[in-house]
Amino acid sequence: MKILFGIDAFQSHSNGTSISAQRYAETLRTMGHEVRIITNTESSYPDYIYPLKELKNPLGPLLHANGYQFASPNEKVINQALDWCDIVHVYTPFFLGCKIKKMAKAKGKPLTAAFHVQAENISSAFHVGKVEKVNRMLYRFHYNTMYKGIQHIHCPSQMMADELKHYGYDNQLYVISNGISDDFVYSRPINEKQNSDKIVITMVGRLSPEKRQDLIIKAVKMSKYEDRIQLQFAGMGPMEKKYHRLGKELTNPPIFGYYTRKELIELLHNTHIYVHASDMESEAIGCIEAFATGLVPIISNSPLSATKQFALDERSLFKVGDATDLKNHIEYWIEHPEERKEMEIKYAQEAQKYRLTKVIRDFESMLEDAITCQSKV
Repeated sequence: MKILFGIDAFQSHSNGTSISAQRYAETLRTMGHEVRIITNTESSYPDYIYPLKELKNPLGPLLHANGYQFASPNEKVINQALDWCDIVHVYTPFFLGCKIKKMAKAKGKPLTAAFHVQAENISSAFHVGKVEKVNRMLYRFHYNTMYKGIQHIHCPSQMMADELKHYGYDNQLYVISNGISDDFVYSRPINEKQNSDKIVITMVGRLSPEKRQDLIIKAVKMSKYEDRIQLQFAGMGPMEKKYHRLGKELTNPPIFGYYTRKELIELLHNTHIYVHASDMESEAIGCIEAFATGLVPIISNSPLSATKQFALDERSLFKVGDATDLKNHIEYWIEHPEERKEMEIKYAQEAQKYRLTKVIRDFESMLEDAITCQSKV
């Protein structure tokens, strides 16, 4: 198949949707498909990209701070891209996505879309993330402008599919994980010895308010093991300066950084416990990658986070927003190394179902379904 991805910011390294699109494109190519991308891009770009300029708007600085940017929907470029492909898959429901939908429909081109961007992610950027009326309005807005009339929709988790059904989406929803690379494999014993003097706790994710790295800092500050714990936050985002200041209150201030895939794997192999404190997630690739290496996760049980689906029992779930409960869970796993060793193996086994090489087959089937449906029109 000649597959076109439409996404506002394909080349971003701090945006989960972008990273997922990059990995899907890479995996689909290994399966023999041709994949091209229409996206806002920098001055240099690979030859498989149809380049667009960024759409300038007054909210630009705020959008950039929260990991968003919009591509300017140039009709000439979109037309060229659509003429090339057999099917188009749209990742983001903004100006570019809506224009691609309109033009693809006019051409009779098979079309699918993904739902990665929770309404709460957008409303949180404006500090109204918990206002139900605002979130309902955003879900309905996205349906009316983007998803209405697109039969095949990719959801990265069952929670996300349930949310869409709750808000009246009547599309055919395909629950398919974003998937993880085969590079993330179980490896713990040798690396544990390298950090015997400290207890290393890691979280992977954007440094933004809804990810709640601040809660981890507060939990560690209360812990009786505070002087032994070393926090590591892998990611970038608008809250970095604030978390640096907050982290200075700890005996061992957190280590912040953006890591390549190879560096991230090494980081995880030298970690004892993984914490995912986010209030909202459509899935959380970082958490799957962590327990694929054998890390036992401690996950927020937030109703707006799909990540809690990965917890194998209650020992891996803490009360959303509760630093004391998180502290108690951290101390439990520190004090029960034999149980942790047992669960490491179980979590590594659980991760096998999320391998990209497996989930991409389901994605491929969705595309084939869409092509078949379009051929009957």
